[in-house]
Amino acid sequence: MLKLHSFAKFSLLVALSTSLIWQYPAFAWNKSGHMVSGAIAYTELKQNHQQVIEKIATILREHPEYSKFEQQWNSLNQSNVSPENKNLYLFMWAAKWPDEARNSQVFNYPTWHYINFPYQPGNSSNSIPREIPGEENILYAFQKNLDIVKSNASNSEKAVAICWLFHLVGDVHQPLHTTKLITNQYKEPEGDRGGTRFYIRVKPNSQTISLHKFWDDLILGSENFQTIRNTATRIRASYQRSQLPELRETQFNNWAKLESFTIAKQKAYLNGRLSGSTDNNDGKLLPPNYAATAKPIAERRMSLVGYRLADLFNKLFGER
Repeated sequence: MLKLHSFAKFSLLVALSTSLIWQYPAFAWNKSGHMVSGAIAYTELKQNHQQVIEKIATILREHPEYSKFEQQWNSLNQSNVSPENKNLYLFMWAAKWPDEARNSQVFNYPTWHYINFPYQPGNSSNSIPREIPGEENILYAFQKNLDIVKSNASNSEKAVAICWLFHLVGDVHQPLHTTKLITNQYKEPEGDRGGTRFYIRVKPNSQTISLHKFWDDLILGSENFQTIRNTATRIRASYQRSQLPELRETQFNNWAKLESFTIAKQKAYLNGRLSGSTDNNDGKLLPPNYAATAKPIAERRMSLVGYRLADLFNKLFGER
């Protein structure tokens, strides 16, 4: 069992997650989006640091729920996926696992997936996001799991922590997992809860969805192995390291505060000009060019996830 908290803490979090599941963001990127990030990281490491892949895979094979990976892998084998791709799929699985663990009484930590920096249009204090001391948010979770990987913990514990690192680096790059909109329509303290209460429609005849879900689904909507690999290859080719000056920033907190929060304000909420509805049956229509503008932003963020994961794991497991 992962010794991150006492059993009482586990029980409390599970109880809270049941009552709050509708209040807080369900996912940051969907599962296939997280799998794309794992594939990009794998390809980057395979090209330059194959030994890091082997070290991570060795630890992940001691994951408490590794049997679930094997079940999914065996299902893939029926689709003629080559055995040499097993570690690639292991990286994909690791990146999505914390979302698959949401029904677990042991491994589910719903507040770890986000931080709600308040954004109030017209308020000059928005330029410096405010943290809540002691809050078990994504910033807390990243440091906690990083410490576990660096510690003398068992490989079983480290495997779980590695999955969280995969996932949290992905989560923090989804702009709406770093903010909550505060307006007269979306009041304090909850605001719009990361866009989950901000209802929109992409086209006049489209189904109403939350703005959060719109951003979650921008990368991909399929968990098909080949589709994910192809998407990862395309994104990595479209956004090469030399084209990403953001990579000079290596601090996780700043990926949240300086990057995603700013994108949420400027591109997701259009500096407060985007209209949303509080009626989950009648969303406001997005501006005509909104989706076309958002898609490349999301793909750029996903490329950063992949490169930053590769860099993080190379720092942790590369040859000294």
